[in-house]
Amino acid sequence: MPNKILLPVLLSILLLVGCDLGPSNIESATAKQILHLGNGTEPKDLDPHTVTGVPEHNIISALFEGLISVDPATLAPQPAVAESWVISNDGKRYTFTLRDNSNWSNGDPVTADDFVWSWQRMLSPALASEYAYQLFTVKNAQAFNHGELKDFSQVGVKAINSKTLVIELENPTPYFLSLLAHYSTFAVHPPTILAFGERDQAGTLWTRPGNLVGNGPFTLDSWRLNYIIRVKKNPHYWDHETVRLNEILFYPIDSALTEERMFRTGVLHATSSTPLDKIASYQTNDPDKISIDPYLGTYYYRLNVTEKPLDDVRVRRALSMSIDRQAITDSITKGGQIPAFTFTPPNTQGYFANNNSIRYDLALAQQLLSEAGFPNGEGFPEIELTYNTSDGHRRIAVAIQQMWKLALNINVRLSNQDWKVYLSRIQALDYSIARAAWIGDYPDPNTFLDMFVTDGGNNQTGWSNSQYDELIASAASEADEKKRYKIFQQAENLLMDESPIIPIYTYTRVLLKHPQLKGWEPNILDIHPYKYVYLEDSTINGGQ
Repeated sequence: MPNKILLPVLLSILLLVGCDLGPSNIESATAKQILHLGNGTEPKDLDPHTVTGVPEHNIISALFEGLISVDPATLAPQPAVAESWVISNDGKRYTFTLRDNSNWSNGDPVTADDFVWSWQRMLSPALASEYAYQLFTVKNAQAFNHGELKDFSQVGVKAINSKTLVIELENPTPYFLSLLAHYSTFAVHPPTILAFGERDQAGTLWTRPGNLVGNGPFTLDSWRLNYIIRVKKNPHYWDHETVRLNEILFYPIDSALTEERMFRTGVLHATSSTPLDKIASYQTNDPDKISIDPYLGTYYYRLNVTEKPLDDVRVRRALSMSIDRQAITDSITKGGQIPAFTFTPPNTQGYFANNNSIRYDLALAQQLLSEAGFPNGEGFPEIELTYNTSDGHRRIAVAIQQMWKLALNINVRLSNQDWKVYLSRIQALDYSIARAAWIGDYPDPNTFLDMFVTDGGNNQTGWSNSQYDELIASAASEADEKKRYKIFQQAENLLMDESPIIPIYTYTRVLLKHPQLKGWEPNILDIHPYKYVYLEDSTINGGQ
């Protein structure tokens, strides 16, 4: 049996060699409506309530559907499992009517009770969901998740009957409908969960082929670790007649170079990334095969503030102020990314963060490090910078390692980890500095700033600030947008002053995409509901 580390490489080679033995995937896929997608890495799991990554989201969105979906072009909320809803005048009560024909993939009806059961699971302290805070806008949800409230019937989610769900919020929440399109709020099939363990038990076998029961446009057909995940059209999906694809194959490929090679040789319709050195070539020679679009996300570094010397804010600020972000976006990423000195991307639903705290200033960075007791880096311990496997992450890490050495005379050791190990280390605060990225879950500043409240599931820095917590809570109860954004600005300033994170750049979405791929609308969340995606021969309608 091949070594499991070499297996993905060997299989990739076989895929490429196979292209010479007959029609490529691209050449044969259109008639069969089989989509081949690069997925970046092997997913941690396919449980909507326990994962947090984009690779997981890509697959889960094929297998499950929430109360709300989004328009693929505008991201406007649109009916999904819920065919309609009514919002109370005070904006705190939502009444959803579920479709009569919304079914699980085994034929069971999707009910309002399924959502109540699933949200109790999501909020159960024992499940330890990192995304539990997504539901904290629901009345008493935070108290239940924190163990302060034991009776879930007091949480603001009720099934009036099998097809009517009522949700009570703590405060009016302008982004609530968009939030319901996020996979963390999806229902799961209770009998399936219980067949493989307890409701609040993570990591059971219910997400494996033959076990998983979902309610999305596709069902899980096979999962070959580090090779391919295959999903097939779900005949029980309420809107199955709209779905034109018959299958989607997701390829977990860490290497952007391998992905590009598979794209170029007809294995993939779209990649999850693009090799940095290939961007200019595609823009010049194959502009119809590369897509560069705005993306609501920030590339940043987490700092473990519980570890010395990173517990000193002067050290953290010195590290941030000695990074030449413009050089990184100009010379490394090369995809139109914007240097970031705030965490929230500019023009997030009309919010523009202004920050005078962090800037590129080598003299001040050196002064701060000296004030912290490390003049010219003397006595500064070697620290580790962790990143998940990717040539792009490696290049950025090497560049920043060199910047810190030249500007501050400190030594940083680079550590490359595969996705699952990387995630477990970050969650356990078993790191010093770690590469990270955050893509907005919905178009609102809150999706970025509420991450860093004390003990937030996706905080993962050890940082805590009561004033920051109060500001985020205050923003949640403010209905006036201008006042609300002013509060967010105060919180953002505080976050940058304390620097538990180092924003590096605002993303663009750079991917290779075959002209046959249709219905894949660019949008700032990079969400592409598969029910609208299809394949069409590029020679049709005057194509080349």
